[in-house]
Amino acid sequence: MKKLLILILTVFTVCLTTSSALSVCAKENFTINSKSSILIDADTHSVIFAKNENQRLPIASMTKIMLLNLCFENVDNGNLSLNEEITISKNASGMGGSQVFLEANKKYLAKDLIKSIIIASANDASVAMSERLYQSEANCVDEMNAKCRLWGLKDTLFSNCTGLPKPTQYSSANDVAIMLSKLIKHKEYFEYSKIWTDEIAHSEGRVTSLTNTNKLVKFYDGCDGGKTGYTSESGFCLGATAKRGNLRLISVVINASDSKSRFADVSNMFNYGFENYTSKLVVDSKKPLNLDVKIENGKYKTVEIMPKDDVYIFSKRDEKAKITIDFTPYKVKAPLKKGDEVGELKIFKDGVEYKTVKAYINCDVDRKTYFDYIKDVASFWTIF
Repeated sequence: MKKLLILILTVFTVCLTTSSALSVCAKENFTINSKSSILIDADTHSVIFAKNENQRLPIASMTKIMLLNLCFENVDNGNLSLNEEITISKNASGMGGSQVFLEANKKYLAKDLIKSIIIASANDASVAMSERLYQSEANCVDEMNAKCRLWGLKDTLFSNCTGLPKPTQYSSANDVAIMLSKLIKHKEYFEYSKIWTDEIAHSEGRVTSLTNTNKLVKFYDGCDGGKTGYTSESGFCLGATAKRGNLRLISVVINASDSKSRFADVSNMFNYGFENYTSKLVVDSKKPLNLDVKIENGKYKTVEIMPKDDVYIFSKRDEKAKITIDFTPYKVKAPLKKGDEVGELKIFKDGVEYKTVKAYINCDVDRKTYFDYIKDVASFWTIF
């Protein structure tokens, strides 16, 4: 049997935009000078502002966002340890552009190479990681493009893992925003992305200082990640994320005229988003729901259930919406362990399905014993 919970929350209507130079909702508040840009809610990918967001353009070192996704996925699946020592090839050490001057045939920790990519946009570290994970940069590029197809990124094609100029390589503000939204799901990423200055050690005591190329990490309240990029073809680029309260935003600009402009454009979009939008918690993964599920042959007739994930409703401020939570239990039998899934919660906003999360039991449930059945029968007896 399905059960419903109904909430009335003060939320707002999302401002969806087109590829016009300025969105209707934003034109009174700010102007974006970069050739292409987008501002989205990181959780729902709802578009708040967009300008030429699907235009295919070179993105320079923002290419490394996809490489970093592959790095952390390999950490998650056990194929890579952050404490693993990686030997640097002559090919990787010889990369031009941004680099941390890795020494050929020397060993570096994977976490230091990843840190160098995130903070300093190091091309030598990028190629070293691509070779460790996929034996060659070419194989890594194949994986990057396969991930684009899997994620539905139709306006992206990679030809290398660094973003160095190549005529067959391009992406879009929208696709970069999606790639960044995937990257920030890896908690380890934030261990490096928030660092302002650091260093990487080489042999014989040599040290390379690192300074985060994303200046907003230090100078914008709430910004804790992102990736810059620059070539003469791409202009100045930046994809960044910031969080205030429950609301996390992602902003991307491509082809700004100078470095100051890219940071200003992203900051202006963030300001608009935080001033006009909110994200409200409607399902708290730390709190049990006022719902029960029946366990067949279980020692307990009903048990408390918990949602597996938090659910936030992203909306504009000061507007009401009807939130309905529909619980559909699975048919389950004892024995069960704490954490076993027993159903799913569908969250509806104004009658439209918004998100689905799994529900699990909050305790172990043993199978009924013979004596439990005797107790059940005895509970119906009447003593005169």
